[in-house]
Amino acid sequence: MSRLMALDVGDERIGVALSDALGIMARPYGVIPRVAGSASYRQLQEIVLREQVTGIVVGLPLLPSGEEGKQALSTRAYLRGLAQHIQLPVDLVDERYTTAEARDLMEQDHSRRGRDALGVDAWAAAVILQDYLSDHREDAR
Repeated sequence: MSRLMALDVGDERIGVALSDALGIMARPYGVIPRVAGSASYRQLQEIVLREQVTGIVVGLPLLPSGEEGKQALSTRAYLRGLAQHIQLPVDLVDERYTTAEARDLMEQDHSRRGRDALGVDAWAAAVILQDYLSDHREDAR
């Protein structure tokens, strides 16, 4: 399997996570600021090239009802811009409740320095990616 990147797209920050080359484990990678213009797209493009990413998984923040609200529309708008800079397959996944899971994982991380440096957005991206990897590993059986 190839290396995947997951994004947790927020209004101010984008959490980034990467899989291992085998597509088994996800790890938080970092956070980049979401700013007007192409700066964040270029940063993601650099990560894709440096880490040899072959696909992107993006958390779609649905409402508790399962419908798309304002934040989901904002994420979709960001992805339209991203598509102009990165031509990779993108899978959208339901990201409801991933931030709560990410906070739990952060608390379990015994390295305060590593925990604080990455932030909850990168951990949320890792949760999104790990769920995706687990679901697709089960589908392959």
